[in-house]
Amino acid sequence: MKRNDAFLGFYLLAAVIFFIIPIKSWMLDLLILFNISMYLIIVFNCLFAKETLSMSGFPTLLLFTTIFRISLNVSSTRLILSTGDPGKVVEVFGSFVGGGNLIIGAIIFIVLLIVQMMVINKGSERVSEVTARFTLDAMPGKQMAIDADLSSGAITDQQAIERRDKIQQESAFFGAMDGATKYVKGDATAGLIITLINIVGGIALGVTMQGLSASEALQKYTILTIGDGLVSQIPSMLISLSTGILVTKASKEESIGDTLIGELFSIPKVLLFVGGTMIGLGLFTPLNFFFCASYGILFIVISTSLKNAEKKAEIEEEVEEEEVQADEVRRHENVNSLLQVDPIELEFGYGIIPLADVNQGGDLLDRVVMIRRQIALELGAVVPIIRLRDNIQLNPNQYIIKIKGIQVSEGEILFDHYMAMNPGYVEDEITGIPTLEPAFHLEAMWITESQRERAESLGYTVVDPPSIIATHLTEVIKHHLDELLTRQDVQNLIDNIKESNKTLVDELVPKLLGVGDIQKVLQNLLKEGISIRDLVTIFETLADYAATSRDTDILTEYVRQSLKRAISNKYFGDENMTEVITLDPKVEQMIMGSIKQTEQGAYISLDPAVTKKILNATEIEIQKLENKGLNPIIITSPIVRMYFKKMTSEYFSDLVVISYNEIDSDIELKSIGVVTIDDN
Repeated sequence: MKRNDAFLGFYLLAAVIFFIIPIKSWMLDLLILFNISMYLIIVFNCLFAKETLSMSGFPTLLLFTTIFRISLNVSSTRLILSTGDPGKVVEVFGSFVGGGNLIIGAIIFIVLLIVQMMVINKGSERVSEVTARFTLDAMPGKQMAIDADLSSGAITDQQAIERRDKIQQESAFFGAMDGATKYVKGDATAGLIITLINIVGGIALGVTMQGLSASEALQKYTILTIGDGLVSQIPSMLISLSTGILVTKASKEESIGDTLIGELFSIPKVLLFVGGTMIGLGLFTPLNFFFCASYGILFIVISTSLKNAEKKAEIEEEVEEEEVQADEVRRHENVNSLLQVDPIELEFGYGIIPLADVNQGGDLLDRVVMIRRQIALELGAVVPIIRLRDNIQLNPNQYIIKIKGIQVSEGEILFDHYMAMNPGYVEDEITGIPTLEPAFHLEAMWITESQRERAESLGYTVVDPPSIIATHLTEVIKHHLDELLTRQDVQNLIDNIKESNKTLVDELVPKLLGVGDIQKVLQNLLKEGISIRDLVTIFETLADYAATSRDTDILTEYVRQSLKRAISNKYFGDENMTEVITLDPKVEQMIMGSIKQTEQGAYISLDPAVTKKILNATEIEIQKLENKGLNPIIITSPIVRMYFKKMTSEYFSDLVVISYNEIDSDIELKSIGVVTIDDN
């Protein structure tokens, strides 16, 4: 058993024993003094604690000390009523504090009781209730602030975890304190009742059993009872004071001494006025001139010294600022910080700042958090921290999106306007400022708040500026997600899946494939918008085929075929029949005949003229689908798919190329065109 656990166990066991077994008066003296010293330790710990949570065990401590003190109260009551000798400590408190006078001792005891019950206990109880309520009400706001700081990169994941733990600790502590103050209140009430019982019982025993007269019994037992009450109520008042100190601490970073002294004696003008007032009271009133003048001179001296200290601090601050500026000019530029590149950055002009400022009602930070969650659910990849910062070099309403420090897209919004887009079937026109939707480059109009209701009633799609930025950012991230997937991200995914699929991971990594090989496969999937969330299926497929081929492009095709249900659901959904384009077998043969194998992988070596014909034919067929409002999808044989995709990716970025083996058997397709070329 640990030493601390043993002490705590004996402490509580002693309290139980004292309720049952009588103890000697000398031992009671020893325990009462120990109890008083413990309460003093608690008071000064609460007084000098820099943070409320540094005394997080206070509610439990309050319960333990209350039980121990009441057990001593019971023991002293037993000695008073049985022997009339409760020990030296009780006797001294009863006679010395009251000066041997029964009435004075009783009055002092009553005053202490009133102060504790009516002032300290009542105030502490009210503050605890209010603090607990406000702490619980503030939890959602604090959690959102942590999420916002985390998404903006202001804090790390570890710091976010620590802050959330601290919020939970504060909630639990103040909730417990709200209940613990009831113990303090009940403790004071119990002390009063025990005191009354001691007085009545002592007088009755003294008269009936010890042959004392009523006045003698009253004098003897009342003084002893007052002493016992003081011995009990002084520690009880100390614990009440400790409770009040702890729940009224305003500062979370400084001790209460630094806070109070700093606030009271920080303004020289105040102390100067007080000093002059005290001297005036000594001169023009019958008050003691020496005392008043002493205080007045003391405050004036303190005021003068504070004023001199302020001037000195100002001079030192100016000198330090000049030295810092000089050091900045002299020192070599620290280029290490310039080497850091943020994966994703969203920079915006000062006109867009209100959208990102929570204090001004902006919810852009919350939308950024939702973007990361959305992409994680949709594509199975963890998006890196998105850095948001203002840039005064941009136009007020302009924003740019950077990937790895390089600008890849930009947009411009009107802060007090909405963007209205015609979905294609609305014939009625609305007036506004023509523009292009930044994510998909669709024609749109900027309209005012007053036009919004009419535009929506006509069938226009109306979105607000934060939604425009969030949608644009989402599409850019999806388009570049394969670039953002690092080896460390892949290792994190492997570690995550290893917890429930240890055999699979041990077989695959690193025996068959390294982290870099798996990264390439996952990047190939993300590049074409295929979700990697089903990592178990992906890893199972890689483990099956990696023994025969380490070509990551070939392995990607095998994985795609294993994910055919997900691919079919993504592109064909619930439609019974989907119109697509197919690839002429002759074109497929041309492509297969031009494939060259190297150690670094395979590539296509087609005649440029033939390549141009294939691309032109592809463009014509794609146009047929787009004219019908359909996504351009081309179906090929499995062996040709990846090569045809590589050939067309630079020219038709939105073209979806799927092999027959990647289509679920329940899907019914209809070919409305064939990519073919003339033999000439």
